[in-house]
Amino acid sequence: MSNPMSDTKAKKKSGKGELRETVVILIQALLIALVFRTLAFEPFSIPTASMQSNLLIGDYILASKYSYGYSRYSLPFTEVPLNGRIFGNEPQRGDVVVFRPVPQTDNYVKRVIGLPGDTVQMIDGILYINDEAIDRELIGRGEDRDSNGLTLPVMEYRETLPNGVSYTIQEVSNTAQYDNTAEYVVPPGHFFMMGDNRDRSLDSRSLNTVGYVPFENLVGKAQWRFFSIEDNIPPWQIWRWPGNVRWDRMFTSVYAE
Repeated sequence: MSNPMSDTKAKKKSGKGELRETVVILIQALLIALVFRTLAFEPFSIPTASMQSNLLIGDYILASKYSYGYSRYSLPFTEVPLNGRIFGNEPQRGDVVVFRPVPQTDNYVKRVIGLPGDTVQMIDGILYINDEAIDRELIGRGEDRDSNGLTLPVMEYRETLPNGVSYTIQEVSNTAQYDNTAEYVVPPGHFFMMGDNRDRSLDSRSLNTVGYVPFENLVGKAQWRFFSIEDNIPPWQIWRWPGNVRWDRMFTSVYAE
């Protein structure tokens, strides 16, 4: 005959053991997720129109941390006492990069246009790198919608950089604030970033706000869109997915147009 008190104690021990095992599994899962986010890929959302039409408001992307090596800006906590980069590989012209501007606390996503030592200038909306006009072909007209729902007509161009990287840019006009600039000279160890939505992007053309981006401040290379939803609707609102999720943009390369 079993002892009721012994059975109760055994059940309590079993319950404590199961709880302990569950806690251990959760801690292990969190550690794995932290390591993955730190060393491999980190997700980011696109809240502005600055990279349209390549990256739309409501796109969610994965950025590879290992592409450019690691710095305190690519780690979960910028307070980590790490100066410079380890295992660093410089970005290529045309890469879409997540970075932290020097005066800012938020991450930005822009395209690498100027490399260290380059001169960059905008003249009547045309990009010049090292005094050479970059090939720009008009491919059509479209509409650009911002985070407030404001829609403007835009001209769409295909721009091709000297290394052959090609992508679509948008222009509201060729006479906007940053369509005619002085010549920028990219300092050593820095990069010049621009948005694909040229007239609606705050980027390196604004020296007081973004300016030249130090190599150390790169977070990662944008690689894939893994989710996309209209109007920047929070992804956890599953009941709003029908009619709002952009299924054709999910699990696609940032570099495939």
